[in-house]
Amino acid sequence: LPPLEEFKKRLPEIWESRILSNNGPMVRELEQKLQKYLGVNHLSLVSNATIGLMIALKAANVRNKVITSPFSFVATAQAISWNGAKPIFVDIDESDLNIDPNEIEKAISPDTTAILPIHCYGNLCNVEAISKIAKKYGLKVVYDAAHSFAADNDIGSTLNHGDFSVVSFHATKVFNTFEGGAIISKNNASKEMVDRLINFSLNTSKDDVDMLGINGKMSEIAALNGICQLKYIDEVIEKRKIIYKKYCAALSSVQGIDVVKISSGKRNGYSYMPILVRKSFRYTRDDFARQLDAKGIFSRKYFYPLLSNLSFYKDLDISNTKFQNASLAADQILCMPIYPDLSDEDFDYIVSVIQKLK
Repeated sequence: LPPLEEFKKRLPEIWESRILSNNGPMVRELEQKLQKYLGVNHLSLVSNATIGLMIALKAANVRNKVITSPFSFVATAQAISWNGAKPIFVDIDESDLNIDPNEIEKAISPDTTAILPIHCYGNLCNVEAISKIAKKYGLKVVYDAAHSFAADNDIGSTLNHGDFSVVSFHATKVFNTFEGGAIISKNNASKEMVDRLINFSLNTSKDDVDMLGINGKMSEIAALNGICQLKYIDEVIEKRKIIYKKYCAALSSVQGIDVVKISSGKRNGYSYMPILVRKSFRYTRDDFARQLDAKGIFSRKYFYPLLSNLSFYKDLDISNTKFQNASLAADQILCMPIYPDLSDEDFDYIVSVIQKLK
C-alpha cells in the first residue's frame, strides 16, 4: 500500500468532483500514467482482471473453442466459458511452465477461434511461435498477463503482444488498485471497442445499445490508490527482486527444492516466489506446506489443481494424465512469501525452517 497520508491528501479531490465512477479524472490520470510507465499505447482500466479477460475475449469475437493452459487460476477458463466458448487445455513447457506452442498446434481444429496463453509468474511465453501459429490458422490471441506488470523484453513491454493483453491489479499483485486490472489493446479501434464494452456498450449518444456489454468500470477510489502507489513501484519491484535472488541463493543447497527461474529480460515484477518440491525432498509438497503453516509461514499451491481437474470442467472429458508437465508442476508447485516489507529477520526465519526440514 502507498503511504496513507498521500492517499488521504488527494482524497478530497474525489469529494469535490462528486465523480465516483464512469471514467472520472482519477481513472483518466491513472490510465495516462500507466501507459507511459508500461510503454503501451492503448490501455483501458477495468474493475478486475477477470472482467478484463471476459471483455477482451468478447472484443476479439471468440466463439466455439479457445486453446489455453490448464496450469492457471480458474479465472482464465471461466472468462472463456462466460463468452459461451469452450476451453481446450494443452500441456505446458516444463522449463518455464508456459503453454507449449507445439501442443497448441496439435489441438487446433476447425472450431478453434483463439488462443489464451498465460505469462506464468511473469515469464514471457514463446510469443513468436504463438504469433506464427495464430497467423497460420487465422486465430486471435488474448494473453492472460495477470502476473506481467512491468515485465519487459528486448522489444518492449510484454503487454504489447497479441491482439489483447490483460494485467491484474488485484490486492495480491505487485501493483494494485485494491481490485482492478487493465486491458491493453493492439490499436485504437480495438481500444474503442473495449471501452464501449466496459460501459454496457452504450453508443456515443448514450441513448442506445446495439451489442452486448458489461459494467467493467474502475472506481475513482481504486484509481487513486494506483496513482499513489505508482510513485513507489520501482522501489517495490527492486525489493522484490532482491528477495527473489536471496531465495535463489539460500535454497540452492537444499536438495529436492528447485526455484522456478523468473526471466528478468529487461525487467520483471517478480510477482511470485515459486518453488518446486521434488520427489527427492524429505516431504511431499502438501506435507511441506503443512509444516511451514505450523511454523507460521504462509505458502500457496499456486496453481493447484489443474483447471482440467475442477468439477466444472470435468464434462470436457479430459484426464490430467494427458498433461504430463502441467500435472507434475501442479503437484510440486509452492509459492513462498515475497513482499517488499519482508524483513531480513523474517526471511532468515523462513530459510532456517526450510533448512531444518530438508
